[in-house]
Amino acid sequence: MNTWILFDLDGTLTDSGEGVMKSVRFALDRMGFPNEPYSALRRFIGPPLHKSFMDFYGFPEEKAFEAVETMRVRYREKGVYENSLYPGMKEMLFHLKDAGAKLCVATSKPAYFTEIILKQHGIFDLFTHVVGANLDGTLTDKTEVIREVLRRIGDTSGERIVMVGDRKFDMIGAKNCGIPGVGVYFGYAEPGELEQADAAYVVQTVAELEALLLGLLRAET
Repeated sequence: MNTWILFDLDGTLTDSGEGVMKSVRFALDRMGFPNEPYSALRRFIGPPLHKSFMDFYGFPEEKAFEAVETMRVRYREKGVYENSLYPGMKEMLFHLKDAGAKLCVATSKPAYFTEIILKQHGIFDLFTHVVGANLDGTLTDKTEVIREVLRRIGDTSGERIVMVGDRKFDMIGAKNCGIPGVGVYFGYAEPGELEQADAAYVVQTVAELEALLLGLLRAET
């Protein structure tokens, strides 16, 4: 039996708030919502961007995708680099690899930007599969993303698989795919969000996450 650990990116591996929020604000400034406070833009971190523009600002679908493209004007140049690994995250990933885990990324962020960020921090090669959205707005739903990771893994019968993420979308996607969700509160979840989404485990810090995942690995042997 292998243990596969799937990680969300924004709010889980990286604190990407600065780049995402500044780029969303850049788009909103140009689309009739100038000077939106950053406190209102935190909710953009996690869900598919076009759905957030629709849900939070009432954009019809076509305008929402236009907003995403406007946001990416800034994100391509600056925003993609405005992020940092959470303290202790890189070391944790190496410890998990050394313990025999197989690591994957499952994110609603476009795979194009995801690979840039992982390479920026020197962790791209730690992951067996990196699955993200397409730039055309397809493969953004977290359930679809996780299913694509499972498809790439192949026959998952007898495999232990968990999904680690910081938002309800990660926990819902994991549940829809029949795998446990590990919720982390060092990202962008609201209090109680992860429990309400039926997270199998909840942790507060990277250190707690490492202890939990290493414990799951030891329980397998």
